[in-house]
Amino acid sequence: MLRTLFFIPHEVGGIPVFGVGWALLLLLIVAGIYLLVVQRSGGSIADELKQSGWFWGMVAVAIVFVLPSIEIRGHSLVAGQPGPPIGIAIRGYGAMMLLGVASAIALAVYRAPRRGLTSEAIFGLAPWVLVLGIAGARLFYVVEYYDQFEAPTWGETFRNLLDFTGGGLVVYGSIMGGFLGAAIYCYRNKIPLLRLGDVVIPCLFLGIFFGRIGCLLNGCCYGGRCPDNGWALRFPAGSPIYSEQLVTAELAGLSFDISQADELTLPAKVSAVLPGSLAAEEGIQVGQTVTRIAPIYPSLEDLDPMQPEEEIAWQGLRVDVDGKTYRWTNDQLPDRALPVVPSQVISSLAALGLCLLLLVLSPWARRYEGSLVVVGFAGYAIIRFGLEMIRSDEPGQFGTSLTISQWVSLATLLAASGLAVYVWKTSRPPAPSTDT
Repeated sequence: MLRTLFFIPHEVGGIPVFGVGWALLLLLIVAGIYLLVVQRSGGSIADELKQSGWFWGMVAVAIVFVLPSIEIRGHSLVAGQPGPPIGIAIRGYGAMMLLGVASAIALAVYRAPRRGLTSEAIFGLAPWVLVLGIAGARLFYVVEYYDQFEAPTWGETFRNLLDFTGGGLVVYGSIMGGFLGAAIYCYRNKIPLLRLGDVVIPCLFLGIFFGRIGCLLNGCCYGGRCPDNGWALRFPAGSPIYSEQLVTAELAGLSFDISQADELTLPAKVSAVLPGSLAAEEGIQVGQTVTRIAPIYPSLEDLDPMQPEEEIAWQGLRVDVDGKTYRWTNDQLPDRALPVVPSQVISSLAALGLCLLLLVLSPWARRYEGSLVVVGFAGYAIIRFGLEMIRSDEPGQFGTSLTISQWVSLATLLAASGLAVYVWKTSRPPAPSTDT
């Protein structure tokens, strides 16, 4: 796990980096140099500003208004008030997402001429798919987990909604948004949607391959508990799974009769005590009733305002059992979470395998335009449905044990089946190829 690669501080030399500060000054310098080059090349600065002025304006707006709103804040020393801004964290998740986008575009540019399309079509498509794909991925997550983003003020809530570089994107949401973007682009440019889909579908799964590595670095999308064998993962303190195991007292060795994705409701009876655990050493037994589980936090005076508020500063764990209180300090608690299935690694390798399969099938699939789209969506739906069985971060939906992603997988598989019938009935000779 490597959630943060590096940190851009809030200010340098007493001047803010974002807002009206160093980043805006750098943008003005770069824009000035660019316009100077245009002028010396015989171009018109006025004409260039008409063509690209919107781009520079959007970047300036982002620097002045958007980036300050997503800065990480330190711990607040006054209850009910936000802590001081301390900078922007460059996340491992965001870096892998960027690498996934770049690799997907590069592969699509390589594949396009082999399906009678140009690289310009791919570069034109990329902004539509990227913007609407990220929007769809974030919207899917926000709708499902809106309570995680609510804050005392609308400004803080908006900041939370925008901060997606540290996670909070759903693959199915990105596929839906990206598909909408591709459909709009193809309609506007009169490009056959299924032909373009056959070009980009392997590239999509190459991007997911890198994206799931980002999940591993971020510590999200983790699997369920498993034996501590050679393939299990144990995430460090501060990771999502560590926090989950802390607030359910699983780190102390207690288990309750709930599924891994469901929330623990207290009071609850102990169903199992892990031998050799902290709870076992204290003599807690099966059948006793737990009425309270709470991390022990430091007082406001002991908090460091320059420490990111997302870094939980607990000092231990308190558990009340049958009227008796037990406390364990951080030194007593495990320094890593209990072992879980490496679902991120499995998901990443599965996406890479699907990408390679589609690349292998490409020469034989050219007769049936859209067939790679069918295989890709159907294959991912089946893989994702199975992967959800080993994950423990999603609850069942609609009164069933099926997660929202499993329901979407079933719908995707049904849609892929319908598309397969359409592709079969409308098959045509393959598009011109530039292969030699």
